[in-house]
Amino acid sequence: MWALTALLLLVPSIGQAATLEKPTLSLHPPWTTIFKGERVTLRCDGHYPLLLELRPINTLWYLGHLLLPSHKKSIEVQTPGVYRCQTRGAPVSDPIHLSVSNDWLILQVPYTAVFEGEPLIMRCRGWYDKVVYKLHYYHDGQAVRYFHSSTNYTVLQARASDSGRYQCSGTMRIPVESAPMFSAKVAVTVQEARHSPAVRLLQVQSPRAPLRLGPRVLGPGARGRGARSLLVRGGHLDPQRQKAQPVAAVAGAGLSLGAGVHLCLGSPGCRLGAR
Repeated sequence: MWALTALLLLVPSIGQAATLEKPTLSLHPPWTTIFKGERVTLRCDGHYPLLLELRPINTLWYLGHLLLPSHKKSIEVQTPGVYRCQTRGAPVSDPIHLSVSNDWLILQVPYTAVFEGEPLIMRCRGWYDKVVYKLHYYHDGQAVRYFHSSTNYTVLQARASDSGRYQCSGTMRIPVESAPMFSAKVAVTVQEARHSPAVRLLQVQSPRAPLRLGPRVLGPGARGRGARSLLVRGGHLDPQRQKAQPVAAVAGAGLSLGAGVHLCLGSPGCRLGAR
């Protein structure tokens, strides 16, 4: 018989009742500014407890303070404003600000936060994907990059100094080449490198099953009979031991512990998905 016990400790909420995490709101395509008449898709992914639900969990959608009529997991929108979503029993998601433009040229930046060390990607887009020529990107009024025609501007490893107001300019053939046109300025903030506050203790009882944590299969130290304890702090193993609250799991299946940490024991078909 397989026996599996997963112990989970979240700091600093020791002794507090478990609560649902707020859902993750995503935008597809991932740009916060679009042209008038275009539509984008918003998707609400909730984090649910390990319970068998007898009824589907509804999703609530908000545009500003207005409750939208849809209860689907994904919706298509074209109205500017601040969007949020909520799943039953969970807090409201972080907002996504959608802007709609009538300009010939827009500068598109990703909706997700940009952290130090991560790529920062932006693109200068012509009206309904017309090619932009003699393309310049500006950072706080200073030209930082030139391209002959439509090309994304990428900072491979963003730093705090890359924060500021960005703009682009270029010409378009409509049908003859136009005078240089400028996009509206867009504020970009590069945040400090993120650190996970979560601390997790995993205790496994298994005949000879490999322990899979995220995409990594732990070595022989995670195999064998009897209980073995592993403390994971910020995605790295920690030799210390901590008290933790038990969380039930099913042997041979993948268990998501949130914040990108997954536990997988048993059958080869047990697969881990990125979250």
